[in-house]
Amino acid sequence: MSRMDVDTQVSRFWDKYIIKSKNYNIPDHLIRWHVRHAELYIKAHTARLKDHNETTVDEYLQAKGRNIHLKNYQYLQMIDALKILFVDVVESDWATNYPWDSQKERAKPLEKSHPSIARVPLIEEIEEIEHTATNQLKPSSSKTIMADFKDVFDAVITEIRLRNYSIRTEQCYTAWLVRFILFHNKQHPQNMGELEIAKYLSHLSINRLVSASTQRQALNAIIFLYKQVYKRDVDDIGEFKLAKKPATLPVVLSRNEIKTLINGIDDDVYQLMAGLLYGCGMRLMECIRLRVFDIDFDYMQIMIRNAKGNKDRVSPLPSKLAFRLKQQIQTVKNMHEVDLSEGLGEVYMPLALGRKYPHAAKEIGWQYVFPSPRVSVDPRSNKIRRHHIHENGLQKKVKRSASDSGISKKVNCHSLRHSFATHLLEKGYDIRTVQELLGHADVSTTMIYTHVLNKPGVLVDSPFDSLFE
Repeated sequence: MSRMDVDTQVSRFWDKYIIKSKNYNIPDHLIRWHVRHAELYIKAHTARLKDHNETTVDEYLQAKGRNIHLKNYQYLQMIDALKILFVDVVESDWATNYPWDSQKERAKPLEKSHPSIARVPLIEEIEEIEHTATNQLKPSSSKTIMADFKDVFDAVITEIRLRNYSIRTEQCYTAWLVRFILFHNKQHPQNMGELEIAKYLSHLSINRLVSASTQRQALNAIIFLYKQVYKRDVDDIGEFKLAKKPATLPVVLSRNEIKTLINGIDDDVYQLMAGLLYGCGMRLMECIRLRVFDIDFDYMQIMIRNAKGNKDRVSPLPSKLAFRLKQQIQTVKNMHEVDLSEGLGEVYMPLALGRKYPHAAKEIGWQYVFPSPRVSVDPRSNKIRRHHIHENGLQKKVKRSASDSGISKKVNCHSLRHSFATHLLEKGYDIRTVQELLGHADVSTTMIYTHVLNKPGVLVDSPFDSLFE
């Protein structure tokens, strides 16, 4: 084949690539970057594109994921570029079922306020607080209040961390205290008391129409300030409007619905994670933050550490998930070995343990079972680490599978935990056993699942059935 013929073939190849790119509504000024990513991929391999497969793409994305200078948007562009290359241009059979979207979701970086990122003692580092639908605050407003009342928030955060409360509790409490101060025209909390507290709680119920749990959350934050920081007794708040607490029951899926939901997740990693949520009764973040040494295949159990209330518990490992979990851990080990060879391999450690065991962050046992495909710069410590994947990916997969499967219930990741508890009780396990497996401090919390089982009135025959007899 002459040089001219080769040039013509290459030109036609890229013309086809550009045309296919436009089918994805990629702006014209960005298509050239997708072409560039595809060119770099082709140049990195000597084999024909027809001979490439899922493993080839996986290895390339993992290698690029170790480049800390590659911006997040560039990494996502690269995935889209390879999708166009193999799905639309080369038309490889495997490419249609390759988890392109999942690769992008797993690569989402953790924001500074994410619960899994190390907390630091400086209040200036807390730039964002938890937003709620009841009263959204601009981060700039909260930062201004926290700076103006630095003595208040420094003291609150110190007390929270002395008690080793979670970062989400810290964010929640500081958010409510900002709102409380703003509501009272920036009066100092020391100059306020029971009357101002009652007035604010009534405002939440009457004007903001918040739920009972949201109002209780605000009350807990304010009481914490006065009791733990100012050592003042504010038990007698007086009369205030209580928000009505609806008698809601948890969403529980049947066994068939669980099976359909999990099988409908079109990604092996997310399917495994959903299986663990149901099979172990884990909360979403408990699954996301699993470390390699938490999995005990000999005793067929999973250690769930630092769960809600800063408690550890043990949950049974489903035997049908053991092999897939071993495969996932082997993938983590292979990825970790390459990371170490390139001078990387560090993972986030709890602050005290990180100081006590400075080299443990690179040990395989501390690595996340579900790691991000990309290393990233920790936004607080500025260290290069491989964090776990973002929880949004699993949340989207579960909801999408429920929708595609025609499950009309309001399904989310926590529904799998509700279903775990209910199905155990249906099988005859006692309430105390289920309480331990769920990690509930009070059995009354677990008792809600007995209400689901009792179903008063459901077993009564409807009078309509005998109407036409």
